[in-house]
Amino acid sequence: MSSRRDFLKTVAVASAAVPMMAANHDTLLSTTKKVTSGTHWGGVEVTVKNGIIEDWKALPFDSNPSLMNAALSSRTYSQTRVEYPYVREGFLKNGHKSDTTKRGKEKFIRVSWDEVNEIIYKGISRCQKDYGPVIIFGGSYGWYGVGNLNDPQALLRRMLNLTGDYTSRKGTYSTGAISVVTPIVMGTNHYFRHTSLENIAKYTDNIILIGNDMYNTTQINEDVCAHKSYDGFVSIKKASAKRKMNIISIDPQITDTSKFFNARNIQIIPNTDVALMVAIAYHLYVKKLYNEKFIEKYTIGFDKFRDYFMGKVDKVEKTPKWASKITGISEKEIIELAELMVLGKTMLMPGWSLQRQDHGEQANWVVYALGAMIGQLGTDGGGFGVSYHGDGNVGSIEQIGVGISGITTGKPMPLPNNTDKKSPLPENEIPVAKISEMLLNPGMQIDFSGRKVIYPDIKLIYWAGGNPFHHHQDRNKMIKAWYKPEVIINQDPYWTATSRMADIVLPACTEIERDDITYISSESKTGILALKKGIEPVGESKSDFDIFADIAEKFGRRDLFTEKRDAKQWAEHFYNEARTQGKSKNIELPPFEEFWEKGYFEFKTMTPNGDNFVAFKEFIRDPLENPLGTPSGKIEIFSQKVASYGYDDCEGFPKFYEPKEYLGNATKEYPFHLLSPHPRHRLHSQLNNTLLREAYEVSGREPILINPDNAKAKGIKEGDIVLVSSKRGKLLAGAVITKDIRKDVVLIHEGAWYYPEEEGVIGSICVHGDVNVLTIDKGTSKLAQGTIANTALVNIEKFTGTIPPIKVFSKPRLG
Repeated sequence: MSSRRDFLKTVAVASAAVPMMAANHDTLLSTTKKVTSGTHWGGVEVTVKNGIIEDWKALPFDSNPSLMNAALSSRTYSQTRVEYPYVREGFLKNGHKSDTTKRGKEKFIRVSWDEVNEIIYKGISRCQKDYGPVIIFGGSYGWYGVGNLNDPQALLRRMLNLTGDYTSRKGTYSTGAISVVTPIVMGTNHYFRHTSLENIAKYTDNIILIGNDMYNTTQINEDVCAHKSYDGFVSIKKASAKRKMNIISIDPQITDTSKFFNARNIQIIPNTDVALMVAIAYHLYVKKLYNEKFIEKYTIGFDKFRDYFMGKVDKVEKTPKWASKITGISEKEIIELAELMVLGKTMLMPGWSLQRQDHGEQANWVVYALGAMIGQLGTDGGGFGVSYHGDGNVGSIEQIGVGISGITTGKPMPLPNNTDKKSPLPENEIPVAKISEMLLNPGMQIDFSGRKVIYPDIKLIYWAGGNPFHHHQDRNKMIKAWYKPEVIINQDPYWTATSRMADIVLPACTEIERDDITYISSESKTGILALKKGIEPVGESKSDFDIFADIAEKFGRRDLFTEKRDAKQWAEHFYNEARTQGKSKNIELPPFEEFWEKGYFEFKTMTPNGDNFVAFKEFIRDPLENPLGTPSGKIEIFSQKVASYGYDDCEGFPKFYEPKEYLGNATKEYPFHLLSPHPRHRLHSQLNNTLLREAYEVSGREPILINPDNAKAKGIKEGDIVLVSSKRGKLLAGAVITKDIRKDVVLIHEGAWYYPEEEGVIGSICVHGDVNVLTIDKGTSKLAQGTIANTALVNIEKFTGTIPPIKVFSKPRLG
């Protein structure tokens, strides 16, 4: 909510209050050293004095260092750190026969590493022997720390493979729908190399942002972020000031991106973007403004889509007037927007938020269809890019670089006495957004992307490097589901809600407490970074690699797991593989020790035409010589493959389906649409336990953005505590009254740590503001089964009761 200057002032004050857990480290001599390290939000040089983090600065390759770097010390020495191995009291006494409904309620008992490893060894062995690997869920998901060795999910799978195998998951919460529909329509994944931002700055006349807050979301990257997209944003902003460039943001929220570009805002009703784009397609068709030659040459199936929007399918023509009633945008504005798209070069830039809603597959499908009708794909400044906001470097200038490998998961190796147990079938991977449903309904069969998936009866869950009690929808349903397994193990640096709801909690350390190596912004190929151990692990925490190596040792397979390398030796191994690659590209990487001493290596030779790259240019030049990866080799506006599945909620062409909950079917009981976009000052739930909270929380709660008209009608003022309710649960949030959010829409950023008034109790109010207490646990459709977090109706009221305390940022009851 604050400006950058206000934020930095807040951080400076709050830094003085960082808990000095670090003071527990003994030092013999006064020493100071500087080490390189990194996170998803940037690479840093860290100053360590007497074994304690003293200061940091961003490394020089970072184009726009994130304010999240300021939380390094607070994050490392947080009171929420898990410092030792712990076991839930009832589980320690009764093992897998304990009362699972005590999860989240009982205290945790500290145990030794030897003791906890023995418990885990016996638990996994029992499950493999008595049931087989199908009942062990190792499909852990989430944003863990960076490092090509200390990837806890890959390491977990590697360890479980050495014990016999496990049931895994498919997809992500971020891209559940787009990752399925893009290969079907475009024959590639959604991370196809996008037209460069520099090309857009030179040639594009109309940028259409649709649910895209890329200025905010590009702060982070799957590896270490160099924020190279920011350079392109600046170029676009400068270009728009020099020549006439229309930048339009179609979004219920006036975003940071809109403000950065001074964009024109169209505050659409949430979940109706597909209706808008279908109506634009209709107008372009009936007015003969679409590119008919492009459709004929580069696509198949347009006639099916045309029959739909012309009303031949359901007797309803999808006119701008039709869409106006659904979207809340005037008929005139829809027509003006449609005609603008074919005047000059237009770049469509949808965000992933569009596919995190009911029938989310349709959003990108219709973007691809509309882009084809405009007919500028493969040309300077035209077309579409669906992941510009996805990571911190999509569309940035790409350097000639080499890849760097990481730890592999290996292949299943049954234990000697379990060779008769069958592994789960690959086609039975569980859609990640269906985990609660899986746990609650063993044996249930669902449709998923053209196949049938049967839910196993999961007895043991091992989660590492993630926080499903943030990511997953419908928290109360999830608690009920979490009571089902016999054993739940969580491996994490922090006492998140997932840790509190586990039976066994293992303390993992953070990047600055271990050696590793990683890539710097894989999309821009900026370089390679040494992650150096700067301080000793907090308490008895260990690296994920060491934790799993010790467990593998209990099974007599340590050397198979480690391949007789320690962490630094693995880093050197990965680096030397990259160095070998470099020779084939005439890239001279220095010897490992020289690289390790400096801490990073930058690639500085731009790829040919790297600042002027145009997506799909070769396909457009010669579609026969350079076909897409679809069955037809063309853009499949109609997919025979999808149509053959016979799904009633996802047919073979883009179509507007009424969402389960939206303003078009709102009730008096729940009259507001809830949005839950990515936050500005954290990565999902990461950093919510740091001093950064001081910059945005309202009365210690997650903020809720409310339109002034709605706030006035409800008697809510700035700073009030608000009770937010849905059919699924209730939470408290702090009111921020702003015109940045559309009337009848409220917004709570995802990622606030879940903390119920009564811990472990289904239906208890979350007093801190975890938005997924309110959201719906339903798949997008039978095709992708992605999350629909942005589809939910709620009510808001001023909270007048006694305000409960928030204790989630201190440790649970320990013994």
